[in-house]
Amino acid sequence: MPTNQVSLDCFTTINDDKVVSRELEGEAVMLNLESGVYFGLDEVGTRIWALIQEHGSLRKVFELLQREYDIAPSTLESDLLRLVEELRAKGLVTVSGCSGAL
Repeated sequence: MPTNQVSLDCFTTINDDKVVSRELEGEAVMLNLESGVYFGLDEVGTRIWALIQEHGSLRKVFELLQREYDIAPSTLESDLLRLVEELRAKGLVTVSGCSGAL
């Protein structure tokens, strides 16, 4: 069954009722309370997590990351969207507002 793609036009929210997260030495560790599965993020992933919490808009997150990191826009977009897909698959975030239903 095909899954609709996450895009920069999407909004992402942390599933606060299902997720506990803590930052430890510049890296984030999250626990999905429903599945009992831990998920860790490196320094850049932790920054993305914080920006998602603050803004929700993936376009805004992308724009802020472009200012902070020296990376090709296409690589940044690909990496950001891949991480959001992974977070969604783990039940840590909800994605909405995209063209097409998710």
